[in-house]
Amino acid sequence: MGQDLRVSQRDAAAELGRNLGRAERGLVILAEGNTSAREDSDTFWVKASGFSLCGIGPDGFLAVKFSPIFAALRQGTANDEEVRQILSDARAEPGQLMPSVETFMHAYLLNLTGVAYVGHTHPVHMLSILCLADAKTMAATRVFPDEVVCCGPASAFVPYVDPGLPLALAIRDSVEQFVDTHGELPKTIWLANHGLIAIGKSPAEVESATSMSEKSAKIRLGSLASQKAIRYMDKAEIERIRGRPDEHYRQRLLWELRQNPIQ
Repeated sequence: MGQDLRVSQRDAAAELGRNLGRAERGLVILAEGNTSAREDSDTFWVKASGFSLCGIGPDGFLAVKFSPIFAALRQGTANDEEVRQILSDARAEPGQLMPSVETFMHAYLLNLTGVAYVGHTHPVHMLSILCLADAKTMAATRVFPDEVVCCGPASAFVPYVDPGLPLALAIRDSVEQFVDTHGELPKTIWLANHGLIAIGKSPAEVESATSMSEKSAKIRLGSLASQKAIRYMDKAEIERIRGRPDEHYRQRLLWELRQNPIQ
């Protein structure tokens, strides 16, 4: 019998976390950031609170039930103690570890059509952009073709909101507005003064969107440092890239055929 090479969703969430958490990439430090993966219609895996993504293993992830989290999202408000109890009750199995406070936004995003993985990071250069007063305007722009390929025609934007349940609700509002405007889900979500979220049907899609967002941030910062106006791609140029068959082929190579495109 041949070796079974299938990777569990828990292992996949951990591997995605390790890849995003590598110190040399500057995407997270200490216990920043979190990743998640949908197991089935009832449960998902999410990073435990306090764990570092750098070197994280499957034991740093908890199975969480969707239903208690969705109930909290429907209710819309909860104090700190109530949030802790909700997160505790949402665990599929009792234990010492607690799910990340960002479990609410992971649950919402993983329930969207075509989303199986979520990566939330705090990239250094991206945060430099997210702390600018006109970050929302920048989120709607693209500066080079591969940003369109990996990150979509624009990014959803969320003004600064307290992490946890309030942030998840704000993300929901932003994503719904984005879909109304663009007719599709965003690949990336910019969180003002906070960080970046990338979503996708594969870990590779999340990784490529995260890495390309950070590259874009570096380019934007370099352009801003020149004290000259940035020349953004126009709508026709963005739509041309989105519609090219060769770019669709590249996306398939990046997201489906290669297990670890970002090294």
